[in-house]
Amino acid sequence: MASNSETDIRVSATGKIWGFATGMLAICIPLVPVTRSGPILPLAVVTGAAIGTVAVWRSSDNDASNNLANSIKNLEQRVADLETICSSQEIELQRRIRRLDTED
Repeated sequence: MASNSETDIRVSATGKIWGFATGMLAICIPLVPVTRSGPILPLAVVTGAAIGTVAVWRSSDNDASNNLANSIKNLEQRVADLETICSSQEIELQRRIRRLDTED
């Protein structure tokens, strides 16, 4: 699932896309009779906004899943490194304790 920040970004981008599309529709609808282009301009605006919305929502899903997988791999590697560091220090500490015990 996507996090809240990613969801907010997608919703914000979708709102901006459709906000601009609404403005373009407000401009092009009165131009339809003047240019005699028929419904081509309004349909082009709606189609462009729909394609943009789909692109925003699909690309964010792929990026989120890839980022999550990479984050999990990085965290696993860090934990393994920390375990190695801690175990090597523990072994060294045990050696020192044994050496001190044998000296006494």
